[in-house]
Order: sequence, then structure tokens, then C-alpha cells
Amino acid sequence: MHEHGTETPRPPATMLPVGSRRLATLVRPGAGPPVVWLGGFRSDMRATKAEALDAWAARAGRAFVRFDYTGHGESDGTFADGTISDWLADAQAVIAALAPRRPILVGSSMGGWIALRAAARVRPAGLVLIAPATDFTEVLMWEQFPEEIRRQVMQDGVWQRESQYSPEPTPVTRALIEDGRRHLMLGGPIDPGCPVHILQGMADPDVPWPHAMALVERLPATGVVLTLVKEGDHRLSGPADLDRLVAAVEGIAPREG
Repeated sequence: MHEHGTETPRPPATMLPVGSRRLATLVRPGAGPPVVWLGGFRSDMRATKAEALDAWAARAGRAFVRFDYTGHGESDGTFADGTISDWLADAQAVIAALAPRRPILVGSSMGGWIALRAAARVRPAGLVLIAPATDFTEVLMWEQFPEEIRRQVMQDGVWQRESQYSPEPTPVTRALIEDGRRHLMLGGPIDPGCPVHILQGMADPDVPWPHAMALVERLPATGVVLTLVKEGDHRLSGPADLDRLVAAVEGIAPREG
């Protein structure tokens, strides 16, 4: 939000070619380890938490990379055509091109799942996960859908889900559900090979806090911190929430040099 009618100029995105598509990116040079923002389902890289981290990176002289997945924000593509495989491939391509040396991955909601999946290849210096929606296509969508909605997804290929975050409904496609099953993680142990700090609101209607606990139970016995915010919602974008996010990122892998 801007006060007194003044508006901070929006830095223009740089388009990164990835195969036949282009991804919108914003890169702030600085000291490492570089911080990479992985946004949520139908979110974009200019959302509140990403902007707060960029402001911190500017103050702290830290490298910060953010981008829009295919079909999100300013990137090429149509949202309804995307799957977890597509968005994971986007994240891996951006990290390889713009933050190749052991980054800190900061994943919000779906971005938390993407960060955990990307960790095997990326070998991050740390993970900060905000309301991580691990396995959400199965556990938080499919398993919660009544039979009539499941039937619509399977027969019509899509169900238009009303969204409290957007005036337009969110398309939930059969391709999204079926592809998501290729990336499920909660069935066994998860070891990202780095420290993990999870921030989770206990008043989150989209990713209930017991879902974060299920993830914690599958992570290693050491190097994992869970911060529960009793009144916190899904976005965790209030001033105190943003302060906690910055502190988590600063604390998980301090600036080098």
C-alpha cells in the first residue's frame, strides 16, 4: 500500500527464456547465499511477502531472485495449462540460471512444496517455508472434494473453484491433480539436506496447521524449526508476520563474507 498518492516505481521484469516460453524474473544483485522466492498457487513475484524480502535484501546488500511461474503474473503461458511438473521445472531453470550456488529457497504455500522437491537437485543452503502446501493437490484438494466435484474434474477436465483471493474462480484441472501424484512427498521421510524453518498460521483455512505438523514429522530430527502463529491466516502478510519472515531468512544462512 502506498501513502499520500505517491507510488514506488515498479522495476521492469527481465524475461528469461526457458524452452519455448519466457519467465518473468526480478534479480537484485548482492552478497550470498542468494535468496530465491518461490510463490504460491496463482500468486506472483510482486506480492506482499516477496516485496518485503526485496526491501530487506536492498537494505542488507543480499542477492535476491524472484520470478513468476508459467501462467502466473508476467510470465508466458496460461495458468489452467500448468501442472506441478511445469512449475517445478520453472523453479529449477531459474535457480540454475540466476542463483546456481547453494541458495536459500523461500517457498510460500505451493512454493513450499516446490522448494522441497527442488532441494534434491539444487542442494540449498536452507529452506524457509511459509504455510507449506506439500502434496496439496491430493491432500488438500482431491481428498477433500465431494464426489460430484471429483466427477466433474474427471469428466469435464476442470472444475472452477471460487477463490477468496481473486474475483475470478481458480481452475482446478484433471491434469493438475493427476500430475500432482507424481510429486507426492508425505508418504515417507523427507531430507532436504539443509536447515528448515517453517512459519505457519494456526488460523489458516487453506493449509491447516496440522498439515505443517505432518511435514515436520517427516523431516530430519535436527535442523528443523517450526514457528506457529496462533492468530495467523494463510497469507501471513501483516507487519509482525513480515518481520518473522525476514528474521527466519536472516537466521537460516547468514550473509557470507
